[in-house]
Amino acid sequence: MNEAMTEKETNEIREEKKSLNFIEQIVEEDLKSGKHKEIITRFPPEPNGYLHIGHAKSIILNFGLGEKYNGKTNLRFDDTNPVKEDVEYADSILEDVKWLGYKWHGEVRYASDYFEQLYEWAIKLIKDGYAYVDDQSGEEISATRGTPLQPGKESPFRNRSVEENLDLFERMRKGEFKDGEKVLRAKIDMSSPNMHMRDPVMYRIKHAEHHRTGNKWCIYPMYDFTHGQSDYIEGITHSICTLEFENHRPLYDWFLDRIYEEGKTRPRQIEFARLNLSYTVMSKRKLLKLVENGYVSGWDDPRMPTISGLRRRGYTPESLKIFAEKVGVAKRENIIDVGLLEYSVREHLNKTAQRLMTVLDPLKVTITNYPEDKEEMLPAVNNPEDESAGTREVPFSGTLYIEREDFREEANRKFFRLKPGGEVRLRYAYFIKCNEVIKDENGNITELLCTYDPLSKGGKSPDGRKVKGTLHWVSAKHAVDVDVRLYDRLFSDETPDGHKDKDFTEFINPESLSVLKNCKSEPFIKNAVPGDRFQFERKGYFCVDKDSSKDKIIINRTVALRDSRSKKNG
Repeated sequence: MNEAMTEKETNEIREEKKSLNFIEQIVEEDLKSGKHKEIITRFPPEPNGYLHIGHAKSIILNFGLGEKYNGKTNLRFDDTNPVKEDVEYADSILEDVKWLGYKWHGEVRYASDYFEQLYEWAIKLIKDGYAYVDDQSGEEISATRGTPLQPGKESPFRNRSVEENLDLFERMRKGEFKDGEKVLRAKIDMSSPNMHMRDPVMYRIKHAEHHRTGNKWCIYPMYDFTHGQSDYIEGITHSICTLEFENHRPLYDWFLDRIYEEGKTRPRQIEFARLNLSYTVMSKRKLLKLVENGYVSGWDDPRMPTISGLRRRGYTPESLKIFAEKVGVAKRENIIDVGLLEYSVREHLNKTAQRLMTVLDPLKVTITNYPEDKEEMLPAVNNPEDESAGTREVPFSGTLYIEREDFREEANRKFFRLKPGGEVRLRYAYFIKCNEVIKDENGNITELLCTYDPLSKGGKSPDGRKVKGTLHWVSAKHAVDVDVRLYDRLFSDETPDGHKDKDFTEFINPESLSVLKNCKSEPFIKNAVPGDRFQFERKGYFCVDKDSSKDKIIINRTVALRDSRSKKNG
């Protein structure tokens, strides 16, 4: 018995180890070896744009590690470029992290909090002979960098004395030079096979007001000289970033080697594959172009891959976490099918979304044998996946709306919805049979005259006869008008930014947004507020938009019930 228990426990441990991603394996080894007693990670966005779903994956990874291993996660803005940064972006990032359900350790941190310490370390590097002031322009520095196969050319100012470098750097800080007139560079190796090690720029002059420090500084540290040292200041144990920073790691470590003090926590940079989605662009520069050129209504346009756009569209934090878990943490770059993201939100909303009946393209139905003044309230299930959600009452009367596509005047045997002489079940209500079709002078169908079976209440067959089609409907007398925005993928090409000879905007899907006016919804919708999510039965998942008012409810389609590209008729 004990042997069986031991074997079971061993298998459970093996299974747990098998399921760990490579970053979790590193973390567990560091904890087990005693290298770290506590795990501290960080999420370090630059406040120069809105976060997108790739950042969401990074947030989930960093904060998830902190939660899993009872550690901490800092939120730090790497605000080293005053020209591109904005308080609006910083505020949106805070909102995104909170919305995803995470709480950072302590106060929000800023790289600008460490400007004085970074300056002192720069002085130390100058004194130790590892940094110098260069008078070359940015173009000249770039031209002398060399190529991956050819070494670079040393700056004529590389061998200035320590005293001269200290003097010039101090004068740079005092504002005695113009933008671009001088930079501070690390003195490493101009023949290094790693281009990032060829005397990278540490500081540049920018006479621009910083959103936090004002005009206190006119020299600003470069990202590569900032993020590793900021990690070190904060005691970060595992500095997790995406693969494009893999070649930066030797520089990350080079700087740390020259400031590290024995006994302090030294951060380790670990890279993972960034998230790339099909039918999507993730570059901040390209997303900004979409906004500035009016291809979308803003950063939170529901077609955008930004977290704010996904939130407005009706995605849930849980669905993004489901998606991140399905994608996993990889070491190699790949493109994830956006269908997996859509599947993840369906999976969560199917379990949690309130059901409603809403007719998007109304066709009037008059039940000729239903008492003219009669009304009744019929019970409807709020969510069949969640019994605790209970039921609601839906009004029924003799005049209804059904979807226009649910009726065909000429239909084959495989069409199980309403047709002349055919019978269908109205969800939660009765069987109805179509007896007559009313058309206008142009031949357009305007109304169906039907009869109902009063013995089929609740949609149950009174005599065992089979009715295959079940339709959603709304009582005309009680219907609430709503406008529905149907969103599709913003791009028609799977890799819109993967064409060298074409601009990604050439692949914008002209049918990515269509608006349906005066759709008919059941009265329950009147109590909805922006952000409320629903499953409109048989039509998909929807969310109340922030543009809604008391006079007009505006609904965004989050996702169809199934991938429309594989949707079958019938």
